[in-house]
Formats: sequence, structure tokens, C-alpha cells
Amino acid sequence: MPTREPGQSPRSARRTGRLSGRGPAGGTGRGGATRLIGAGSAVVLALGLGLAPGTAHADDAVLPTLVTPDGIREHLENLSTIAEYNGGNRATNTPGYDVAADYVVDQLKRAGYKPRRIDYDYELWVENSDPVLAQTAPEQREFAYPDDFATMSYSGPGDVTAPAVAVNTGSAESGCAAEDFAGFPQGAIALIMRGTCTFQQKTQNAADAGAAGVVVINNVEGPVNGTVGETSAIPVVGATAAAGEALLAAGEGLELRLAVDSEVRAESSYNIVADSRRGRADNVVMVGAHLDGVPEGPGMNDNGSGVATVLETAQQFAKLDDPANRVRFAFWGTEEEGLVGSTRYVEGLSERERERIALYLNFDMLGSPNYGRFVYDGRGELDDSLPPPSGSAAIQKTFEDYFSDRGLVTEPTAFNGRSDYSAFIEAGIPSGGLFSGGDGTKTEQQVEYYGGTAGVDFDPNYHTAQDDLDNVNMEAVDQLSDGVAYAVETFARSTLPVNGVARTYQAQRFDPARKGDLWLR
Repeated sequence: MPTREPGQSPRSARRTGRLSGRGPAGGTGRGGATRLIGAGSAVVLALGLGLAPGTAHADDAVLPTLVTPDGIREHLENLSTIAEYNGGNRATNTPGYDVAADYVVDQLKRAGYKPRRIDYDYELWVENSDPVLAQTAPEQREFAYPDDFATMSYSGPGDVTAPAVAVNTGSAESGCAAEDFAGFPQGAIALIMRGTCTFQQKTQNAADAGAAGVVVINNVEGPVNGTVGETSAIPVVGATAAAGEALLAAGEGLELRLAVDSEVRAESSYNIVADSRRGRADNVVMVGAHLDGVPEGPGMNDNGSGVATVLETAQQFAKLDDPANRVRFAFWGTEEEGLVGSTRYVEGLSERERERIALYLNFDMLGSPNYGRFVYDGRGELDDSLPPPSGSAAIQKTFEDYFSDRGLVTEPTAFNGRSDYSAFIEAGIPSGGLFSGGDGTKTEQQVEYYGGTAGVDFDPNYHTAQDDLDNVNMEAVDQLSDGVAYAVETFARSTLPVNGVARTYQAQRFDPARKGDLWLR
């Protein structure tokens, strides 16, 4: 799961995928939390949609007792072996991904499912070599990649040495209006501050004004890990605030070399989807985890932990009595390249198929070494959350009440578009899920809630070779997998609190700040 906070360095992977002919559709969510849930009553689900009564109390649920850490651990060990023998990773379009998908299919078939492979096409942005940002006048200075700057995904290629000109850098609106470029010299490199509008808009305005390249200066610590959405006509990089300050301080006569070696390739990949054999086909509970990882490592927490938990849940769910609602288990491809698999799936649904999905549950990173217990913000209370579809709050409450019944604290985490729920939210489908923390830093207060170490990321191994089996916290997996199993069983019985009897869709305002791991503005 992609998860970079605004001030941190970009991941070392330099590939981003999107759907053919599409601009940014959303992003992915892994952050901190502000609202504590420590006590509450159990969720009571009564008759809904003409279904059988829901679970009256968390202790009545059967599935959490069947989904065990040992079963999940076995899947994690197998996914780890697959990565080890296939280049050390399960990145999209690699043998590791294909073999991992074959494993998931085999396990689902053994449990009685009929899994389907759903293919999709997309465009993959690739950076073939490290970018260059260097000051050539009035004095020479090299800026280091990736510490001082990083390439914006979907930056066009180019190698240009030219004067650099500041564009309204005293304002958060820097580069947002064509008027900012009045008198801009043709062929110069534009220095633009990060601010309110998207990087795509800033870049297009610069290109229209005749700029040969763009350097976006960050307004928080670290380089800008962002995207211009569509392939730009000129090269674009994001610099740290410190590097930008040095450039602006150089004054007149500033000249830079900016080089980006990138291309866009036509690619294809696939999702794996399997439905329960029974349950109402017009009220489907979807449960998803992304199957792909990054090239840097085996991806055991991100997102082997989610895959193993969802897979074990699917296998054990098949043993239960007839559910009232159909449950659909999804294993998404190409999440790490911009949420492509899940987005393509939702886009490919007919209106009738979309309306049959009662809700979506997302599970991405459930075994962070320095973990927390985070529930997606279905109430839309956090500042950086997207407006959640109606019914999402009921999903959030279901998780919160379950953990509260067990005396376990939870906190909300933003629905900011950083994981595979993004396309479902955009389509107006109630969504929710769990997360154990990514690259956010644990506070002293959170140590009191969960244990662990303050001042350290929830997952210090995120998107590195150290995201291996030894660094998956099975205590976190044990706790959160119980919540996964409980929610699946509960909503398989009744979705009344989420979508009521007569379900309708309402268009959502959808203006994410992120597309997966990448900032849009």
C-alpha cells in the first residue's frame, strides 16, 4: 500500500501505472488518527433487506474463532517463499505476482470457490535512470536524488540547461494561473511553489507559457513525491524546501540543468475475484486486499498481511451456514502503481452491477511492526478525509464497537484516497476497513494505547527489502484479523445499517489530494 506523508522521501520505486486514456482518479490512505474510541456498546444488526437477524453481540460471531493467526501465518510463509524464489518481490507484471496469484486461485478453489481472473490494460510510467537537477550558474551545485529532489510521476522526458525563473513564489497560488507567467522567457525553467492547485495545472500553465521544465518547491520537509497525472510535455521534478530556498537565493543569473529519462508503456495485468456460493446476488459485500508489492522487497506487511488475512477469511467463511448476502473476495493488481486494478474493476461495472454492491471493506497493511489499530474514517471527521458515501459511518462503528467490546482502543485514519477503497468511494459505494499504520510516527499517547516505540514509524520497513516475514507483527495481525472476520460475518448476515432497504446512489464530491502514494497538489 502506498503511504508517504507529505514531508518524507519518495519510495525508491520509480514506476507508476494508470488506466489508458485516464487522468488521476484518486489516491491511497494511511495516516495517523485524532479521535479515540475506547468504549461503546456492541453493534446490533436487526432484520434488513428481508434478511436473517444480524449478529447481536461480538461474542456471537463464529468467523473470528475460525480465522486464526496460524492459518494467516501459513499463507504469509507461502507468499514469502514465492517472493524469495521469484526475484525477491511480487511486483506487478513479474513472475512473483503471477505465482502469488496462482497460489490465491488454488487456495480459493480448494475452499470451493470459482475464482475469476479479470484482465485490464493500463499505462505504466517508467523512469529508466536517475534524474538530474544541477545548478550551473552563477555557481555550480549538484542536488542529490532522492534526498534533495524527486521526479514527478508522469513527467515527460527531457534534458535541458536553461535560465531558471521564479513564478509568483511568494504565494500558495504560485503557477496556478496563466497570469503568473506573464513575461516568462521562452525556454526557461520555471521555479514554482507547491500550493493549492494541482501539479498538473501548474505544469500545464508553465508549458503553455513556453517553459522548458518545472521545479516544484515543497512547502513541508522532504522532496515532493507527486504526480502530474497525465504525461507532461516537459520534465518536472519536486524539490525540498531547503533545495528550493537555495535556488531562489541565487537570484538573477540562475541557470539549471534538468534531466528526466522517462517513458510510458502499454501494459496489462489482472485482479482475482471470487464470490461465495450462496447469498443474495443483489446485495454483495465486497472484501479486498492488493496482491502486488513493490520491486524493493517481498512486501510481507504491504500487503502480504492483508492478502493472507482476506484469503484465510474466505476459506473459513466457506464453512459457515448459508449467508444472507453474497460475499465477494477481491485480490487487486497494480495497486502500487496507482490503484489501477481496483479502479479498473469499478470502472468496468455496469450501473446494475455497481448498485448490487452493498459495501466495500479494504484491508491493506495489518501487521505493522510498531502497529496501531486504525479504522477508516467513515464519518468524514478528519480534515484530510474525502467525503465518505452514506453508510460508511455504520461500517466504522461496526469495527469500533467490536474492538471496544474487547477493551481495545481504536483510532480513525483518513479516507484520503491512498488505497483501493478510493474508486469505491468515488462511485458512491459505502466503504471501510482496517489499517495498522504505515509511515506515520507513533506518539507517546499511542504507545499507551498499543505499546511499541514512540518517535518511530508504525512500519519502518515500508517499501524496503526489510518488509519481510520476520518484520510482520503477528499480534497486530491476530487482533485486526478478528475484526476483519467479524465484519465479514456481520455484513454477510445483514447490511441494514449501511444501505437500508431501498438503496440508491448519490454522486460524491471527489477531489482527492492523492493518487495512491503520490501527491496531486
